[in-house]
Amino acid sequence: MAGAAHCSLRAKRLLLDPKFEGYKLSLEPLACYQLGLDAAVAEVKLRDDQYTLDHMRAFGMYNYLHLDSWSQDNVYYVDQFGRVMNLSVTLDTALQKPREVFRLPTDLTACDNRLCASIHFSSSTWVTLSDGTGRLYLIKSGKRGNSASEKWEAVDVVYLVYLDFSKAFDTVSHSILLEKLVAHGLDRCTLCWVKNWLDGRAQRVVVNGAKSSDHRYEIFKRRFLQGKSVPHYAAIEPSGDGLMIVSYKPFKFMQDEDDKLEENDDAKATNETKDPLYYWQQTEDDVTVTVHIPQDITKDDIKVCFSPDNICVTLKDQLPLVEGKLYSSVDHESCTWIIRENKSLEISLIKKNEGPRWPELIVGDTRGEFIMDSSQCSEITESLMHLTSEVMNPNPEKENPPCNAQELEECDAFLEDSASLCRFDGDTLKVTHVINLGSNQYLFSVVVDPREMPCFCLRHDVDALLWQPHSDQPENMWEHIATFNALGYVQASKQDKKFMACAPDYSYAALCECLRRVFIYRQPTPLSTVLYNRKEGRQVGQVAKQLVATLEANDPILGFQATSERLFVLTTKTLFLIKVNSGN
Repeated sequence: MAGAAHCSLRAKRLLLDPKFEGYKLSLEPLACYQLGLDAAVAEVKLRDDQYTLDHMRAFGMYNYLHLDSWSQDNVYYVDQFGRVMNLSVTLDTALQKPREVFRLPTDLTACDNRLCASIHFSSSTWVTLSDGTGRLYLIKSGKRGNSASEKWEAVDVVYLVYLDFSKAFDTVSHSILLEKLVAHGLDRCTLCWVKNWLDGRAQRVVVNGAKSSDHRYEIFKRRFLQGKSVPHYAAIEPSGDGLMIVSYKPFKFMQDEDDKLEENDDAKATNETKDPLYYWQQTEDDVTVTVHIPQDITKDDIKVCFSPDNICVTLKDQLPLVEGKLYSSVDHESCTWIIRENKSLEISLIKKNEGPRWPELIVGDTRGEFIMDSSQCSEITESLMHLTSEVMNPNPEKENPPCNAQELEECDAFLEDSASLCRFDGDTLKVTHVINLGSNQYLFSVVVDPREMPCFCLRHDVDALLWQPHSDQPENMWEHIATFNALGYVQASKQDKKFMACAPDYSYAALCECLRRVFIYRQPTPLSTVLYNRKEGRQVGQVAKQLVATLEANDPILGFQATSERLFVLTTKTLFLIKVNSGN
């Protein structure tokens, strides 16, 4: 990721509540409605050879319920007969049976190694669908959710099949529709972010339609990325100029197999250890540099030029072997050099300012290696002695005892050490921005505005912070837009947690377990009555409530989606609707 700008996420203090006291369990009833499905969901179960954590994330934790962010009263799923079923909510108390809007022409059960069928709503009238067997459908749906007779029309089928068909199983993670290409003679262009997990690859596929009588679509550009982990978040910028990925292992673009081999060769060459060009030592008064030279080099072949701030070493009128600006000024008239018996050039630099240690010899030059003698090591160890101790708490009377890692709770432990957020440029295929997320654990993503990139939620200390990417704002590319107090800590304590979501208006966050239980965490709201904190003797102005819903089903939860008014929960044979907020 050389050349990428290293950025950081800046939380808005006004959106943080350091005095948040916790959630109060509320016993208020939640209206819960359920619909039996005509056919079971097209669930893809883990095979015996899919036993790793990445397999579980990619397949076992897949969300089979798809929310139309352009029309949030509509959810979709694919059943075992290959039918795309739609539930459109007009009145919670009078729900209609899910209806078929599209049928896949292929028999999903005939493919043993398929992935989950996936749907993404590219615009208010276009849908991208992958059947999990290597076929990507571009569907013209029309205005969705307005007609009981709504039927989708597959404009074209793009085959994402490689030479080895066994690797052609993909799921659509994100897609956009670009109307701006009309000026270039195209009706429209669909960019799809497609994930392929069986061989660890992911691809960015561009599909276009030319202005012709039959309006046929074809892939005119395909770019592959490869990484060694399942990305938690992957989305294309609204302009189509780049994409962003959150993952625990880095991803790289590859155009074809040849590029893949070249990148592997480059990686091997980079990993090979190279001997330093020079070694250097220092004291408070001087710096000694040792450079190994060829056996046939004599004193007359060496030219060393000193200046107060620079040094230049040349052999036999060749390009300078060592050249650059010194970290600090030297007394250039007192500097000397000599050839040792072991054919090494030893250069002595006299510091102009005695005392301060140099962190580097030549500014920006990493080809040298600093060697520290034993006396310097002892001196540094002694200077740091006051920061360490052989006992856990050497001063028990101290007001603030040191942190004891053994006192951390189990829910505070992360599965991975670190994650990163990367932004790739669509033209150069290089990483332009990178953020080391450290312990900011990825939690979930949500679409707040379908015209923008999906938001992602990260754990920050005990809270959960929601971030909105802005690709068109380089100075504020990731904006902190909402905070769910203590949710980072709460979700970590839920050992059976499967899905997380939040309302697009940030009014609540929710999570569900693998079976039956759903937890809802509302934002703090003002109280209608006076309430006092007995411990501190002060009046409490607002309270955040926790609600729990228990579903009347023993089947595992396969899908989970949240809108501003309700939660949708999908099991193998039932679709539940939980009313969380009343409509405006």
